[in-house]
Amino acid sequence: MEPNSIEKIVEIDTHIGCAMSGLIADAKTLIDKARVETQNHWFTYNETMTVESVTQAVSNLALQFGEEDADPGAMSRPFGVALLFGGVDEKGPQLYHMDPSGTFVQCDARAIGSASEGAQSSLQEVYHKSMTLKDAIKSSLTILKQVMEEKLNATNIELATVEPGKTFHMYSKEELEDVIKDI
Repeated sequence: MEPNSIEKIVEIDTHIGCAMSGLIADAKTLIDKARVETQNHWFTYNETMTVESVTQAVSNLALQFGEEDADPGAMSRPFGVALLFGGVDEKGPQLYHMDPSGTFVQCDARAIGSASEGAQSSLQEVYHKSMTLKDAIKSSLTILKQVMEEKLNATNIELATVEPGKTFHMYSKEELEDVIKDI
């Protein structure tokens, strides 16, 4: 597989993005569910779905595995993926972490994947509610640089943002190179 063909950050809706760590095939199933839910919500209610509601819908699917009387579409095993749903809704910026069991919690800052323990403790040290987006990006990439085994570059990381009043934005390779040279 081409390294740049594997996306670990995807757009769910114009105001919600999702980062994944684990079995990518499992993540794709959950991402598809999230996208269908946001579109159904839009067509039914003519409004965007909250980040929490999207996370809840995906969590409900993840929790259905192994139930004998479950829907025919229920899974026979737990999903092997952790997801971070981030976005902006009427409550402002929101971040939710869903673990492989389907349990989700709201967070201010969260690391998932390999070396997430070290990254999480560093995030807790540097994060504060009044951080600017630029500071958050710089801090995140600095922490990533510390915990990654290979050298940080524009081909082995992905970066996306969702800001109030703007839509989901996935950084291009050129934008990533500009951000990386500042750290």
